[in-house]
Amino acid sequence: MVQLFDEKSGDLIGTITHEQLQFLLDQLEEEDSEDRDYYIDRTTLDWFEEHGVDPVLEAMLREAMGARDGMDIRWTRD
Repeated sequence: MVQLFDEKSGDLIGTITHEQLQFLLDQLEEEDSEDRDYYIDRTTLDWFEEHGVDPVLEAMLREAMGARDGMDIRWTRD
């Protein structure tokens, strides 16, 4: 399994599947092959929704973002 974290606070956002991670990797820009963190905002989440994001992943990210306009997330594998 894969764990998602709020980069700023270090809080665990949740555990996602490898398929959900692959969706994020396919959609988000990586600075290099070792990149494990990404910036997302409300526009990104809306775009995800239009392009078939898993509803559980979308809800998890929207809840973690709360009232903020955007956030940095990072992932790790177990």
